Amino acid sequence: MNEKQWKVSKESLVIGQAMTAGVLLEISCEPSPGLVSPNSMGAHKDMNIISFLLSSAAIAPYFSIFAEMGLNCKIDSQLLENIRPLGIEAEKEFLNLTNQVNTQRGILFLGGIVAAAAGYATKTGERNMSRISEKVAVICKGIIEKELVLMNANKKKTHGENLYIKYGLTGIRGEVEKGLPSVREIGYPVFKNAVSNGMGINDAMVHTLLHLFSHVEDTTVASRVGIEGLKKCREASQEVLEKGGMQSNEGRRAALELDRYFIKQNISPGGCADLLAVTVGIYLMEGHSLKPESIIG
Repeated sequence: MNEKQWKVSKESLVIGQAMTAGVLLEISCEPSPGLVSPNSMGAHKDMNIISFLLSSAAIAPYFSIFAEMGLNCKIDSQLLENIRPLGIEAEKEFLNLTNQVNTQRGILFLGGIVAAAAGYATKTGERNMSRISEKVAVICKGIIEKELVLMNANKKKTHGENLYIKYGLTGIRGEVEKGLPSVREIGYPVFKNAVSNGMGINDAMVHTLLHLFSHVEDTTVASRVGIEGLKKCREASQEVLEKGGMQSNEGRRAALELDRYFIKQNISPGGCADLLAVTVGIYLMEGHSLKPESIIG
């Protein structure tokens, strides 16, 4: 972080802590098919739980600063561009700790926008899923046209840009411009209901991941295994849910099998992992607490 002195309010600290908790909890849950977890590298060979913890430590302070920028925002259309330089700085810091391995560029982008939106929502009223969704859409209005539709044809393309050209997938840009529909309509209600019905935090997160896997057009998956591989990923995840997901012994066994299948097929649904982290982060931003039995059980 540069030498500029940031004065961060208590509200922004709360938002940053909630987003960081969402990131750390997502990394910690298992089985998380194809993803890095405490006992698995998932479908990766260059990262593990240690590299994720290091990068999480690097980006954690920035979430509170993004929230403060949202809290102090005067022109909403400028907020995204205002937080980008700080995001680039945070990316450099975590890459220095991971030997240049990209562990968390996705959640830095998505979580940074959500933290800024939460700060923006806080200054004008209640901070909740609905208002954060609304503010994310306001902040990111026009991002698809600007960064995908009108992209420079001669520039070196990212995986996400190539997938838009080839398949029309808008990925995380589509999520933020539309106000996080996968979180608002799938992740958040599934997670909240699971916790409300007594499911432990780990199982609630895995259950939510399965729902996200089965619905989201995850560009991280598509970049690895193509559109047909993405389709198989969603179908296989739906089959686990049809067996009960984390609500039944059969579903639990199927989730473990899905993990082995994803690793074998080189499937790592990193986009869904980021959506889960944001889901949990927003849940905590609303003021919900985790029950003791969820933490130690």
